[in-house]
Amino acid sequence: MGISVQHAPGPSWADAWITVRDRLRLELGQGVFDTWIAPLSMIAAADGTVRLSSPSRLVRDYTASHHGERIEKAFAAVLAAPCAVEIVIAASDSRSLTTRAPAVSMASAHIAPRGEFSGPVKPPGASLQGIWDRIPDATQSFASFAVGPCNEFACKAAQRIAENGDSNFGLLFVHGGFGYGKTHLLNAIALEVREQHRARVLFLRAEDFMRRFLAALRNQETLAFKEELRAADILLIDDLQHICGRTTVSELLHTVNAFTELKRKVVIAADRPPASLDGLTEDVRSRLKGAVVIAIEKPDAPTRLAILRGKSAEIERKLPRARLPEGVLQHLASEVNAAPRELLGVLLKLATYADLTGKAVTPEIAEEAIGCRSAAADRRTTIEEIQRKTAEYYKLELRELHSSRRARRVARPRQVAMFLARELTSRSLPDIGRRFGGRDHTTVLHACRRIEELCRSDPVFQQEVEFLRKVLGHQAHA
Repeated sequence: MGISVQHAPGPSWADAWITVRDRLRLELGQGVFDTWIAPLSMIAAADGTVRLSSPSRLVRDYTASHHGERIEKAFAAVLAAPCAVEIVIAASDSRSLTTRAPAVSMASAHIAPRGEFSGPVKPPGASLQGIWDRIPDATQSFASFAVGPCNEFACKAAQRIAENGDSNFGLLFVHGGFGYGKTHLLNAIALEVREQHRARVLFLRAEDFMRRFLAALRNQETLAFKEELRAADILLIDDLQHICGRTTVSELLHTVNAFTELKRKVVIAADRPPASLDGLTEDVRSRLKGAVVIAIEKPDAPTRLAILRGKSAEIERKLPRARLPEGVLQHLASEVNAAPRELLGVLLKLATYADLTGKAVTPEIAEEAIGCRSAAADRRTTIEEIQRKTAEYYKLELRELHSSRRARRVARPRQVAMFLARELTSRSLPDIGRRFGGRDHTTVLHACRRIEELCRSDPVFQQEVEFLRKVLGHQAHA
């Protein structure tokens, strides 16, 4: 039975929705909940039917197909009565886009033809899609960016794009080493564009682009993927070095070309220039070489000191007892072999020490902290790190990889993590099994063989495994 979107849900329905969300969070896990349930909001409820609003067609169709029945059952359990659920796209015509959750499938969900797409799906200044959009760090603005000879050119170019969007270049490519300030600049652009100019900005990591595209490809939703992506006024992509797979890279090229043809801006950041990036096809590499390519060099001592002073002042505002003497900051800034992000980590450690103990931080204590950083940097990949990265990628809780659950959404990532543990560590099969909830070596061996088979038969799945291997600091096998 249909309902009117003009009628706001009463308190009992609103309370039921809160309880349902809590149940779904426990049943699905925080990762899946954040991706598919958190973006939904209740817009109406009456006569045993609830209407939920989705920020995008992709979220609506996937949630309806994979979780619609579970949502209805959760409402029925909370209300002690049958309940139907409808999911519609926000600010869309409910007559054409309404989807009855338990009945729709990914293959049959309505996808508007290209001619029906009429432009942005969100008002200016809004996040385009919760599961895509990376929320900028409010502390990483242009005002807090320490400018020096190493990064002045990149900072000026980023400011020009953020100020008016009509710079002479449609594609900006910024590259530099780990912790040199690339992400800070992208954050600053996102903050400026959203807060000052109310434009539509999409800020994402390359791994988000790849994961969402592979999901759309697998579920035959590439058109919805393209519509979501290209509704932005400006696109910011971080850590391009993590992208892999010919199909994904080709889609990236189409996206960049589409934005430049529409006179919209694209800013890409990576740890090396386009010519040195692995896994790119020649046409993509050539396109990126044609961008305005700017390097951020390693900060010199004065710039490192400015970075540390700014962060120290920020910490002291939060932790009044965490005062660090100028001599300590200068000593940290003299560490020429450390990236700024590493130095900031040491700085935070020293500030925490001062705040908790009430003791003054001396250059000797700072030197000891720097030594601990150097030792930690030399460590090898561990099974724990593999498990953590795999759980993050597949949106699972870490404990689920150790559990006895055999559901596909848990079992497959567990097999991937076992496969990578055998490849990237020197641990024996029995030892690996023990680290995954006390499983025996035959389970690990079966998992490894299964992943090898899937990599040979499923190119999309192979890209996922190669990506995880790359994230863990190992090049994929040829």
